[in-house]
Amino acid sequence: MEMNRRRMLQAVIPRSLVSITFAFHFLWAFPLGAFEKHLPMKGEVFAMEDRPAFLILPEKPKAGPIPWVWYAPTLRGLPGGAEKWMFERFLKAGIAIAGVDVGESYGSPKGRAVYSALHEHLVSKRGLSKQACLLARSRGGLMLYCWAAENPEKVRCITGIYPVCNIASYPGLKRACGAYGLTSDELEAELAKHNPIDRLAPLAKAKVPIFHIHGDKDGTVPLDKNSALVKERYDKLGGLMTLEVVPGQGHNMWSGWFQSQNLVDFLITHATR
Repeated sequence: MEMNRRRMLQAVIPRSLVSITFAFHFLWAFPLGAFEKHLPMKGEVFAMEDRPAFLILPEKPKAGPIPWVWYAPTLRGLPGGAEKWMFERFLKAGIAIAGVDVGESYGSPKGRAVYSALHEHLVSKRGLSKQACLLARSRGGLMLYCWAAENPEKVRCITGIYPVCNIASYPGLKRACGAYGLTSDELEAELAKHNPIDRLAPLAKAKVPIFHIHGDKDGTVPLDKNSALVKERYDKLGGLMTLEVVPGQGHNMWSGWFQSQNLVDFLITHATR
């Protein structure tokens, strides 16, 4: 009986050691909190406030602070192949591209805090310009505009591809309230403190130029409740905004959104001025 117990222990202990050794090497190769981010071109992926961030630098940046594009939303799979045409032109002009995945923040204060941390890191540690050129695609509009309203002096210009600028329009208060840690009714009562369409005055005062391209058949992010409303209010505030309305186009992957020469020229002009 005792002999059988010894044989069983001898058989079990080596296997346990193997398992422990394997686990140790696995954790070494894939540290806790590790993540992957696939970019449409060569770039660096790193952690920012425990969130995946990225930075793509031009091959031969000019001396001095590097101008840069801040892209949002940097959700899973974004930026993707659709943005490659624009990104190539930005890089050729000596402009870097960066972003951070804050999840479905809908422009919430928590998401803004991560954005501020990324900005501080890129400016103080990576040599990027204090003023970023914002590029908001769809719900990236909420993320970037909400941060920009509180940091207008750090914004060189804003560009948008059918950007969301009105939380009530998309995703709606019931979906967005959780990201804000509020009920739907509480978010509605505080909406003017968060909604981009209600927070344009600081940007106009700082003379931040804006360019949007938006379709008149957009059923997801309606033109009249988003870009057109921003244009109307920004004009009244004395701000400078160009709104390019594309007839017959909706919220889709039409190549014209991502190969807009007007948008690229606008951004490069302001980034390198």
